[in-house]
Amino acid sequence: MADKKKPAPMQTAPATSYDAMLSGVVGLLEQARRSSARAVNTIMTATYWEIGRRIVEYDQAGKKRAGYGEDLLRILSLDLSARFGRGFSRQNLQRFREFYLSKPHERICSTVSSISEKESVRPICPTSSGISGGSIIQTPSGQLTVNEIAECFLLPWSHYVRLLSVDNQEARKFYEAEALRGGWSVRQLDRQISTLFYERTALSRNKAAMLKKGQKPLPEDAVTPDEEIKDPLVLEFLGLKDEYSESDLEGTLILHLESFLLELGGDFTFVGRQRRLRIGDSWYRVDLLFFHRRLRCLVVIDLKLGKFTHADAGQMHMYLNYACEHWTHPEENPPVGLIICAQKDHALAHYALDNLPNKVLAAEYKLALPDEKALVAEIDKTRAILEKQHKAKL
Repeated sequence: MADKKKPAPMQTAPATSYDAMLSGVVGLLEQARRSSARAVNTIMTATYWEIGRRIVEYDQAGKKRAGYGEDLLRILSLDLSARFGRGFSRQNLQRFREFYLSKPHERICSTVSSISEKESVRPICPTSSGISGGSIIQTPSGQLTVNEIAECFLLPWSHYVRLLSVDNQEARKFYEAEALRGGWSVRQLDRQISTLFYERTALSRNKAAMLKKGQKPLPEDAVTPDEEIKDPLVLEFLGLKDEYSESDLEGTLILHLESFLLELGGDFTFVGRQRRLRIGDSWYRVDLLFFHRRLRCLVVIDLKLGKFTHADAGQMHMYLNYACEHWTHPEENPPVGLIICAQKDHALAHYALDNLPNKVLAAEYKLALPDEKALVAEIDKTRAILEKQHKAKL
């Protein structure tokens, strides 16, 4: 009987094999993250469309209820926000309503029916008697399920939000079709709308060449899986918080500044950190938000790690205008802004008081608020400690 062959000794895999395996795992995780974000987005879009439908139908029926229709969005916003938190402002509910009106029930029913026919299933849209024509059970009112509605929306919710800002109906249809055909990210869609791609294509003699050129993305159009998952709209829908800073240093400085202001006395009351706000279709974050009891006003604080620029001042005034309109109570004074630029070799603190109604109030603010030099000294001291700790770990 022949001897059994001894097993060959295990050989160490070459480095290139591990690199290939690592690359494959990274690609798999990125693909999974994109798929997860895409799945959430489709359900989110369908849900918002359905909310819009219910608002429109209730509003139409509500015309018989004297005076109630005008307050519907405000009341609904308060009730939903109390139960689910962020994401249900009056502005958002109005957007859901507009989204439904841009894609009415009949069109969605027709799309769902055509999808069902392709899958050899009878149409599932409600008949005139309100009974489903297919085997899928529907609600008593004959409404489609969220999953059925989701089949009709192939773009993420952020895309539809941007499309709603396009007033020209033909242009909106064009951008939606091209975004679907070319797989545009929301940044590419925004860029094409902002640069009037529809109008330029309409005026071009060689439209095919324009369309082909428009499909080519630019480097800045790319959206990473992390960005897709941390999209404020997605986080809002899931009820998750997005309180992360651009860097550990900035985050730590914010925490130290928060503690420092609270230690100054009883005038500062903490309201929020990394407070998010939306202006138009853009999202921003306010680093710290305090309420000053003696001045009876909000204090909006923005920390920058670079050099102070005019853009920083302009952004702060935008924050103050937003805070005045959306965060300030009628009996409170106008908010004040504090910009702190913590450069490596030089720090600067500046109060934005230009929006105050008179010089007397501005003078009172200057007396009650911490001295800018004291704030600069605290930031310099804290930064030096943090850098020393970082070097010690190396």
